[in-house]
Formats: sequence, structure tokens, C-alpha cells
Amino acid sequence: MNTATDSPRAITIAILAMGGEGGGVLADWLVDLAEQNGYFAQTTSVPGVAQRTGATVYYLEMFPEAAVPAGRMPVMALSPVPGEVDIVIASELMEAGRALQRGLVTANRTTFVASTHRVYSMTERTAMGDGRVSSDKLLEGGRAAARHFVSADFAQLAEATGSLISPTLYGALAATARLPFTREQFEATITRGGVGVTSSLKAFAAGFAVAQQTLAPPAAAAAMPAAPPMPPVGARLAALALRIEQDFPASSRATLAAGIVRMADYQDVAYAASYLDRLQPLLARLPAEPALAAELLDETARHLALWMSYEDTVRVADLKTRRSRFARVGGEVKLSNTQHLGINEFLHPRVEEIADTLPAGLGRWLLATPWARACIEPFTRKGRIVQTSSIRGYLLLYTIAALRPLRPRSLRFQVEQQRISGWLASIESLATIHPALALEVARSQRLVKGYGDTHERGWRSYQRVMAKLPQLQAQPQGARTLQALSQAALADDSGKALEQMLATV
Repeated sequence: MNTATDSPRAITIAILAMGGEGGGVLADWLVDLAEQNGYFAQTTSVPGVAQRTGATVYYLEMFPEAAVPAGRMPVMALSPVPGEVDIVIASELMEAGRALQRGLVTANRTTFVASTHRVYSMTERTAMGDGRVSSDKLLEGGRAAARHFVSADFAQLAEATGSLISPTLYGALAATARLPFTREQFEATITRGGVGVTSSLKAFAAGFAVAQQTLAPPAAAAAMPAAPPMPPVGARLAALALRIEQDFPASSRATLAAGIVRMADYQDVAYAASYLDRLQPLLARLPAEPALAAELLDETARHLALWMSYEDTVRVADLKTRRSRFARVGGEVKLSNTQHLGINEFLHPRVEEIADTLPAGLGRWLLATPWARACIEPFTRKGRIVQTSSIRGYLLLYTIAALRPLRPRSLRFQVEQQRISGWLASIESLATIHPALALEVARSQRLVKGYGDTHERGWRSYQRVMAKLPQLQAQPQGARTLQALSQAALADDSGKALEQMLATV
């Protein structure tokens, strides 16, 4: 930890953590570790913008007592300085990205410990498309910027050991050997804390072991199989799994297996079979280039599975009344045996959703009959709160979910199947003559998603984009233009970006 002239200097540490993850505890452990082993230590904390439950930067400096002249005290900084940080610890991958953005990580100096799990920011959550920041790019940035980079899903380790993420990160830091303290000295700090000692030491050991594996020299890479193995799908879908293996290329089997599982969960096995039926004609029209053919089939299969499992009132009610959902929510709030869990659902069905759930003829009649709409609309204006943790609320949604066998007769089902058929027909017609454009048509399905008003806006955007398809077929850069139009449609929910883009096409 010395400079080129061997004069002592402070060890600098920055911890970036979200609220509730024990960042303050981790900082306190490090201060205690230093002070109990011959170092002066100072810590400060700077709260950040309140998003994703808030984020705080804890900054620590340690200075050896033996290097301080008698009667004097070291002067330590209150906040990290870019390029002058020895150790950076990030409790989540986006926090790791913020550390990189602020210049706290440098290749000639910094040991960087980061958890790879994600807690998505509000901008990522509210984006109309896939607004997630690429985890791979964040990891690549960490590896490129740091002197030593230790990354693992420390949140998962914490959950597995029944502890918080802070002791797993503490263990990982100990494994890097960047601080002049032994593992026993690290563990003694946890013991002195006196709170959750057993679980914290277990989590510390897990983080230590994972970090050691990360820092070990990489072993020779084993030969990778040509394609991922067919994932298990269960006995009910065994015949369809065999069909996938016999009729479809190996590169798409994982996606197709996930697709039939999703279709069977959404409707039934027959619906899963129809999913494969709709993809079969595309096999004969795939482009000659293997990579492009594999990508086109895989993207079409993925987006077809999403479209065929569109969200309707039956699906929403089904998901909200599943036992697994109650178990998940209970786990998230750490429900004990002596506590009662109450879940309120905020529902606002419109006349359109009611009509969509009815048999096709009755649904069309309701939408086309003013007096019938007028009778129903007063009950849909304000929405309602349904408590699914109560018997009454649960039975209400359970009854709606039980309508699943009748879904193929509903108005919404017929409308969506017609739309899907038109989308697939466009892909098939373009696959041989303009495969790149066919690929973008397949991806354009991401515009059509959600429920209620969100779905209507997405469908309108999809129609406006697809209206340009005949024009784009004659353009060499048609695929790139369609991609840009789709991105513009996802840029905002007002449609202004798409309007501007359409004006230039």
C-alpha cells in the first residue's frame, strides 16, 4: 500500500450500497477491523438519489498508527477522489456501473468487488421496451477498468446462507488480500459485533470461497457442445418435445421447449401443439445463411410464444391467485408463522376488457350497442380494490381464472389469433427474399404487449410501423429503417418520437 518512495499513505475504500443491504454495517466492520489492528480509520457516508430504495456511498480511509509521529494525527479525506481509490465494493451491478462512471475504478490501482445481481432502476422499469442496461457490458467495463475484478451473485449467496449481502462482500474482500489483515482478524470483527454472528460468519465464508475461485487462474476451457441440450418439459409435453427434436434445428430447441411449456401453462397441451404448427411453415422458407436462419427462427419462436400468451383478464386472474405468488410475496416480506399476509389488487377493468372475455358474438354486440355499454360503464370508471388474501376476493379472481377453457371462444382470442396469423405471414413472405427485414418484423412483436390502455397504444404503434412495410421492402436499408421505427415507438408512450420518425421515411 505504499507509494514509489515507500512513504506510508492511507488505504482508501469506497462502498456503494442500496438501502437495507447493510452497507453501513460493512463500513463499521472495516473501521473496527482497522482500529483493532493498529490503524487509524475514518468513515463518512453520502446518501444518493432516492431510487431503487436509495443508494449510499460509504467512504473509508485507514492509516497505520506506527507511521504517525508522536503527538500528531493523520488528516483523512471525507469523500472518494477519482483515480485515488484502492478498493471499491458495489452491492449491485448498477452500483458497480455508477462507480465506473464516476472514475472510482482505475486499472493501475483498484481492486473491484461487485455483486452481479440486478435491482432495476425506475428508468429501466418504466421503459416501454427492454430498457435494461446490459449486464454483460457492465461486467466487461468492470474487468477492463479494474486492476483486480471479483464478481459473483453475492445476493444469492446471502439468501442461501440466511444472511445479508454485506458479510458475503466482506468475505470476498478478505479473499483479495488487499488489506493487511488475516482472515481470522476479519472474522473476529464479526464476532465482536455480537449480532447474527453465526449466519454472518457462514455468509462470510461463502463470499470468501467464491472470491478465491474468481481470483484463481482460469482452467483450460472445455469443448462446448454444438447446441444446448433439450431442457426437460414434463411427461405431458414429452410428445411435443420429441417433435421438436425431430423437426426443428438444434439451435432453436431451448427456445421451443420454453415455448411449449409456456403455452401449456397458459392454455393447454393442444395450444402448445398449435404453437409448433404455426412455426412449421417457416422451416421451409429460412434463408440459406445458417446464422441468419437460426436467428430468424429463434426470434420468431420467442416472440410468437409471447404473443400467443397475451395478457387478458383470465391470465391476470390466474397469475394473481397462484399458490406460488403467495409464497413469493410471503418470502419477500419475510412472513413469519405468527403473521397474516394481506394482498390488495388494484384493478380497473374497462368495458373493452369485459367484452374481450365474453364469447366473440356477445363481445362484439356489447361494444357496438350504446345502451349496453352505458349500463356497464358506471361500474368500471373508478376501478376497485380486491383483496386476494381474503376468501371473497380470492374466489372472485379464481372464478375468472376458471374461464380458461372458454378462452378460445372469446372475442379477444379470435382477434389476437388473426393478428398473429398476419404477422407470421409477413415473416414467411420476407424470409427468402429479404431475411434481414423478416427478422425485424419478427422483433416488432415487442411493440404489442401489456394490458388495457398499454396494449392499445402498442397495437396502434405496431399498425403504423407495419404500414410502412411494403415501402421498406424496396429499400436496401429497409431492415435498419424498420428497426429504427420500432425503437422510436418504444421511446415514449405519447407517440411523438414515432411520429417524427415516420415523417422522415
